[in-house]
Amino acid sequence: MGFQRSSGILMNISSLWGAYGIGGFGAEAVEFGRYLRAMGFTWWQILPMCPIGAGNSPYSGRSAFAINPLYVSPEMLAQEELLSREELLGARYPGEPFAVDYDFARQVKPCLLRRGYERFCRRPEAARLLRDFEEKECFWLTDYADYMARREANGQTPWWAWDRTFPPADRSYYIFEQYILSSQWAACKKELNDLGIRIMGDMPIYVSRDSAELWAHPELFDTQEGIPTRVAGVPPDYFSADGQLWGNPLYDWQRMAQDGYMWWVRRIERSLALCDAVRIDHFRGFHRYWAVPSGADTAKEGAWLDGPGMALFDRVRSELGEVPIVAEDLGTWDEGLAQFLERSGYPGMRVIQFGFGGGESLHMPHCYPANCVAYTGTHDNNTMLGWLWETPPGEKKHLLDYCRFAGQDPLEGGPRSRVLHDIITTLWQSAARIAILPIQDVLGYGGDTRMNIPGEAEGNWRFRITRESLEPTDAGFFRHLNQLYVR
Repeated sequence: MGFQRSSGILMNISSLWGAYGIGGFGAEAVEFGRYLRAMGFTWWQILPMCPIGAGNSPYSGRSAFAINPLYVSPEMLAQEELLSREELLGARYPGEPFAVDYDFARQVKPCLLRRGYERFCRRPEAARLLRDFEEKECFWLTDYADYMARREANGQTPWWAWDRTFPPADRSYYIFEQYILSSQWAACKKELNDLGIRIMGDMPIYVSRDSAELWAHPELFDTQEGIPTRVAGVPPDYFSADGQLWGNPLYDWQRMAQDGYMWWVRRIERSLALCDAVRIDHFRGFHRYWAVPSGADTAKEGAWLDGPGMALFDRVRSELGEVPIVAEDLGTWDEGLAQFLERSGYPGMRVIQFGFGGGESLHMPHCYPANCVAYTGTHDNNTMLGWLWETPPGEKKHLLDYCRFAGQDPLEGGPRSRVLHDIITTLWQSAARIAILPIQDVLGYGGDTRMNIPGEAEGNWRFRITRESLEPTDAGFFRHLNQLYVR
């Protein structure tokens, strides 16, 4: 399936406004879709939807298949008569709306879901609905419900610390949780699609050690008795001189090959049931991956090992046909990776912030092939304005000259920033089939609003907007840009 020339906005669901300390499904998501449509955008790119784990990172989830319960819409539960208006009012967040409060959301949203579950179970059709849903999603849901019920019984400790004598909690609650989340998201996505907005999801290549998948199927991973022998990371790069030590368990690719990589086929199938396309993070790991011995202090101690290559994606095609995948191919580059991407046929990624460190770079817009997705920055980058503030003068001047900036202030921010508009225009003129902006660059925000700083374990993933913060957007500029460059 090919991508049409188009454009979109990158913003996670957690960054939406709402009354419960975090964004979620429901009216706010549909309203954001109307905002995108008014500017002529086609895509809304989100971060992984999985239940979050350590550090609140969506790339450190407790399940490769489940949906984050913090995204539940209490208003939609009330519409189903599973919550009362009084309960909604009593759960409203009393703090400032400009950052996600994960601690508050974790206190409030599960309590509301539990109350909804108790009322749902009184309905005569409840058992049948949950049974049918589990049967439909049995490939992953049975393991997830069992894992979460046991985790609850053991005080939410990691699975390797569980007391085997503790009986599991009510597993049907976790089936209900995913049933409600799937229903709410399906309704939300239908409204967005009806507006002409398509959802680009995001899939982390790895899962967490404390995940339903490793607990239920340790044989699929490079472990001994559940303990990883090597863990994931990347060598020293643009973001870190020591590399990045992610710590995720690695896959046993030889074992996965024995049944034709069916775990991956089902994972991609599930992602494309939730979204209209999916970006796979760290796609290069399917070609070669950086394996770090467990217990290493930094990622420098790792080594490159061969991944499954095209064997995996040939099987995906044979099972699912041509699927809309975007390959995140940033970081260390080599000719073998280029050949692998070309054989896959999937579009890679280009980031304008990476293009101006000296000499010609594949991240300079005149080098972009049609088969790529181009960004000012991703969730791991500084905002474009923050980049301009912090980048060395020579690199900054190169970018400004390249983008034909003729304004007075190269550090001007805000939604009508001349310098940002010139950079965005240059990106839009490129051959890249899809061009995407973080919402921070649409609004002209500085580096204090970036979503993530790689290598820092705390304080990330908190950026949030309000409905009012979107009002100054220069909608006419983006509408004209999308029409002018046929996006």
